[in-house]
Amino acid sequence: MKNNRFLRALAGEKVRPVPIWIMRQAGRYLPEYQKVRGKTDFLTLCKTPELAAEVTIQPVDILGVDAAILFSDILIPLEPMGIELSFKEGHGPVLEPPIRSRTEVERLVVHDPNETCKFVRRTIEILVAALANKVPLIGFSGAPFTLATYMVEGGSSRNFLNTKRMMYEEPITFGQLMTKLTDVTIRYLQMQIEAGVEAIQLFDTWAGALSVTDYTTHVLPHVERIFNALSHYNVPKIFFAFGGCHLLSSIKDLECQCFGIDWRTPLDVASQLLGGDKVIQGNLDPIALFLPEAQLRKEVDRILTEGRCARGHVFNLGHGVLPQIPPEKVKLLVELVHEISS
Repeated sequence: MKNNRFLRALAGEKVRPVPIWIMRQAGRYLPEYQKVRGKTDFLTLCKTPELAAEVTIQPVDILGVDAAILFSDILIPLEPMGIELSFKEGHGPVLEPPIRSRTEVERLVVHDPNETCKFVRRTIEILVAALANKVPLIGFSGAPFTLATYMVEGGSSRNFLNTKRMMYEEPITFGQLMTKLTDVTIRYLQMQIEAGVEAIQLFDTWAGALSVTDYTTHVLPHVERIFNALSHYNVPKIFFAFGGCHLLSSIKDLECQCFGIDWRTPLDVASQLLGGDKVIQGNLDPIALFLPEAQLRKEVDRILTEGRCARGHVFNLGHGVLPQIPPEKVKLLVELVHEISS
């Protein structure tokens, strides 16, 4: 029988034990993943459905998590827009050329992911069959602002100088870029839902870099449009604005069922800022997985206690699991969440 605790929690049930999945749970900390990754480069792994499905399933079997998340990367739908994407060891993603002018924005293609990202759809189809009697499958996308930062900066950034400069100096151009990214994101998530994912998460990884005023003026309308466009699909939706505690009061009315919270904000405080009637997800600091078992148990218990005030709670890390984390500590975390919350 399928484990549906995750979906029940997203529907607002007080589920016991509390469900847990982990952002970046299919990743470099797992030797089993490293074995598959050793056969090919990262981008090819994302684009090879059989391999992507294999590493998606690994943590379900190894860790006992309550949901699987599609193995892919948030930057995948940017390539067909007309930008070259590569991943360099020790450097991260590189996008060429950086998009910094109105002419470059106008050249970007709003594509159909059913045609341009067939490998993602095929991976989902394989996973839907393989996970039928196991756990739900989560699909995902990066949010428009986060995707924009990579396109404008040409990769990762510490201060988002070029992105914010475009937003301030050329707001019309920035708005055009955000509109195109929003259109692609809607199509990309629609494709995933129609292929069979049972929940979706929108990652606004760099939302915390913006003030409330800048976020609500330049970004939030596009996020609202995404969730409004997906509202007729009967799948739960999660929004995770990393570093976005200051934004919670502004985003609480989004058409989504659950809000991810990073480790900086206690879950009971976050729940109050969201209006007290939302499902919340989170929020152990990934580095806390280095704690001895007794202290880790206390942290898990604290977070579970804070999460009880919310309409529902899905346990997760406050960000992705790091490659340096011992896999046995991640497995221990899953066991502790299930044991204590039972």
